[in-house]
Formats: sequence, structure tokens, C-alpha cells
Amino acid sequence: MKFKSKFTTLIITAMLVPVVAGCAVILIFDRIRYMQVKEEYHIDLPYNSYPVLIGMAVFVISCIVASLIIHRKWIRPINRLNDAISRASEGDLNFTVETEGGGEMSEMLNNFEVMRVRLKESLDDRLLYEKDNRELISNISHDLKTPITAIKGYVEGIMDGVADSPEKMDKYIRTIYNKANDMDHLINELTVYSQIDMNRIPYNFHRLNVCEYFNDCADELKDELESKGIEFAYDNNVPPEVLIIGDPEQLRRVINNIVGNSIKYIGHENGHVSLKVEDISDSIRIELSDDGKGIPAADLPNIFDRFYRADASRNSSQGGSGIGLSIVKKIVEDHGGYIWAHSNENEGTTMNIVLKKYTDVDRRGNDEQNIDN
Repeated sequence: MKFKSKFTTLIITAMLVPVVAGCAVILIFDRIRYMQVKEEYHIDLPYNSYPVLIGMAVFVISCIVASLIIHRKWIRPINRLNDAISRASEGDLNFTVETEGGGEMSEMLNNFEVMRVRLKESLDDRLLYEKDNRELISNISHDLKTPITAIKGYVEGIMDGVADSPEKMDKYIRTIYNKANDMDHLINELTVYSQIDMNRIPYNFHRLNVCEYFNDCADELKDELESKGIEFAYDNNVPPEVLIIGDPEQLRRVINNIVGNSIKYIGHENGHVSLKVEDISDSIRIELSDDGKGIPAADLPNIFDRFYRADASRNSSQGGSGIGLSIVKKIVEDHGGYIWAHSNENEGTTMNIVLKKYTDVDRRGNDEQNIDN
């Protein structure tokens, strides 16, 4: 017998047995009293049990009403709680525990519902985490296999004497070097992803001069892009005294990840990438644009999600772990900024990053903090 059936039977028995026993005792004593009166006064009085029966009926009705109240206030909530506990113990958290009225039982049901919601959120987070990890392993395994296969092929070509001229040897060695760099980039992304997952990105913030910092970035980008046959343009109209607070290494990772995507998805010869830094009131805006194949409008809202790829084909020659832009978004937000993109298919993509300037108010605050320290 289930708990709720046992409990209901116990309540009914506890209510009805005293009622029946009490009614029987009242009738017996009333009959005895009637016989005593009849013998004492030697009169033949008619026996009238109606008052007793009416009193007993009132008592029974009161007990029934009390049992209904107990059933509503206690038995029904306990049954509901027992059903919820049974479902939760079987791993089913897709239900809602309804409460009604007030009192201790309603408070207990409310507490159980709060616990169920938290358990479900925790379970959903764990399932999403496991799904992300499986997808990450799949992506990294696929994308590491591609350069490893190429490296093995070129090394075997060198060993077999296929690279029989200095030009071929130089080509093979450069290809091996580039593929090794691709592998190193994937491993670095995996390392940063693990740091993001544990919220432990090692930031080292400094006051950065915007002109000097982005001039250095532009010089590096120009050399890299021109070596790949991609034209690079740079424009910085920010006043020379403007500062921002940032981690130079992590901001460089942001720039490199975005430009790396542009390189992969330009899809034609003589491509064009541009870096533009603008002064906008109390912030600066960084624009990184390319004239690549663009991003479909349906995919644009999702490109900063982890593991999202506009080109989901596993045979895609571009590869990539699918976490590069999620890393970019996390770093930008940790710098107090925000990022968005706009794109047109077959025309190109522009990434926009806004970072707040380091102002006089910030300077005074830091000075006061230094004095206090």
C-alpha cells in the first residue's frame, strides 16, 4: 500500500473509530439512564432518543468536516509532496509543485519547488557543459588531425626524396611550419577556453596609449597580411593622449582572432582587411573589416556562441574549433566593453568593439586609492 493510502486510512480510522465508539457509549448510557428513571419512579415513560441522535449527528458531521479540512490542509499536500519526491528520485524534474493557501505545508512545498528548480538548472548546466565538452573534443580532434595529416605527408615526401630541389624543399618546410602554427593556435585556444570555463583568464591590466598600442598592432598585421597576399589598411583618428585600461596580450588575442577569421574566410585572391580606430565621446571604437564571403543573416546573431560555426560542415577546409569568437566576446566584456558584427554575404564582415577611455575621473580615483593605500 502506498504511503498516501496508508496515511489516509490512518486519518479516517483515527477519526471514525472514536466517533463510532463514542456514539455507542452515549446510546448505552442513555438507555441505562432511561431504565434507571423508569424503575425509580415506577412510571412507563416512552423512550425518546431523538435528542441524543441529533447530538450524535452534529458530532459526526463536525468530525467529517474536520476530516475534510485535515485532508485539504495536510493529506493532499503530503500526497503531492510524496509524488514530487518519487518523480525527483527517478530523475524527472520536469514538473511543477503547486501550492495553495498558507501554513507550514505550503511553505514546505514552496521550499521543495525552489530546490527542484535549482536542481533542474544545475542538471541542465551539467548537460550543456558535457555537450560542449563533447563538441569541443570532436572539433579539436578533427582540426588537429588535418594539419597532422598534412605534416606527415610533407615529411614523408622529404624522406622519400620528392622534394628534390631547393624550391620544393623550401615549400615543404614552410608548409610544415604553417601547419605546426595552426596546431599551436588550436592548442592556445583550448587553453584559453579552459581558463574561461573556470573564469580564470590571467589578466594583467595596464594603462595603454591607444595610438601607440594600435600602431604596433597595425605594423604586425601589415607584415602578416601582406605575406599572405592580403592588402591591409589602417586608420587611427584618436587623439595621441587618449588612454584605455587593458591587458595588452589579451587585447592582441582579440585582434588576432578576428583577423585570423578574416584570413580564413576571405575566399578570393587580393583580399582586403582594414583596422580603424575612432574617438567616440568617452569611448573608442575599433573596426576590423574584410571583403570576404560574409556571414548569412540567419547566422549573425549566433557567431559569438561557443562552438557555433556558420559553416557546420565537418569537411570545411577552414577548420577552427568554433570557440575563437566566444573567447573574443569574453575578453572584450571583461574589459568593460562590448562587441557586435554586421555583415553582407559576398561583400564582407565588420567587427565593432567599443572600449571605455581612461578618464580624469579614473585618474583621480586611482590617485585617491594610492593615497589611501
